[in-house]
Amino acid sequence: MLVVASTALLAAVLIVWRMLAVGQEILPGRAMRPASGNEIAPAARNATSTADVSPGAPHVGVVAGHAGYDTGAVCPDGLSEAEVNLAIAQEVAALLTRKGYGVDLMDEYDDRLSGYRADALVSVHADSCDVPGATGFKVARVTDSAIPEDEDRLVACLYQEYEAVTSLPRHPSSITDDMTSYHAFREIDHYTPGAIIETGFLLDDHDLLLNRPKLAARGIAAGVVCFLEDSQ
Repeated sequence: MLVVASTALLAAVLIVWRMLAVGQEILPGRAMRPASGNEIAPAARNATSTADVSPGAPHVGVVAGHAGYDTGAVCPDGLSEAEVNLAIAQEVAALLTRKGYGVDLMDEYDDRLSGYRADALVSVHADSCDVPGATGFKVARVTDSAIPEDEDRLVACLYQEYEAVTSLPRHPSSITDDMTSYHAFREIDHYTPGAIIETGFLLDDHDLLLNRPKLAARGIAAGVVCFLEDSQ
């Protein structure tokens, strides 16, 4: 009887061990670190549960530039644009969530971007470390907009509020075709107002972007609120 009982106990232990092993493989957030170390972890998913959003509350998409795709620009000290973007985007999502908005925090090439419909979408990026002496930020929307007046207001609000909160100067002379032809603008619903913001230069604006992401996020969130409240 003792041998039978021991065998049964061993079998039970093995079953439990296998269940735990399988469960660990499928638990969210337990993915293995990429072997190369070059891939960027995806952004956190929905920042707000739909159950937490009041009916009729604005809905906003926030893209963490390069998240889930690549590093973006990289500084000599190893600081990557992607990690800066993600830290700021997460704070933007948190601020808008606390205001009661529905928020989707998304990766650079997020599947949800296809036909995405919301009251606004903002993609958060930063400039390179390769331009000594350059400081400032810039905002753009798609060139051939289906809703130019709405998107111009979104851009204007982001300029106004980000400048007021961060005290960074505007740097519109460095807006590129990559911004005005940004891929997400082609993927989202044409009637979702969208904008891309380059929050500063990773070299000369390093302190703000790395050490004060909440301040940068406040400027972006205030710009979104400016746009949405003006739209009501």
